Amino acid sequence: MTGHDNHRDDILRRLRRIEGQVRGLQRLVEDETYCIDVLTQVSATNAALQSCAVALLDEHLNCCVTQAIVEGGDQARTKVAEASKAIARLVRV
Repeated sequence: MTGHDNHRDDILRRLRRIEGQVRGLQRLVEDETYCIDVLTQVSATNAALQSCAVALLDEHLNCCVTQAIVEGGDQARTKVAEASKAIARLVRV
């Protein structure tokens, strides 16, 4: 079972909204919108992606990692290491 199964509809809704934001960014560039206005929208899109990533990570921690820890052994260490690497990727700038 994947951790995001429980919140699939919410994640898909977020991703569709982000997809719309990216299409909007394309239109802004095509329409030669003022650079600062485009950058503001890029920032909003980045924030939406980060929020979606945090929601996925939270679900992973609460489902996959928790289940692996309860079961113990190598699987627990693997899941914790995966989560740690994912967090490191998310906080890179």
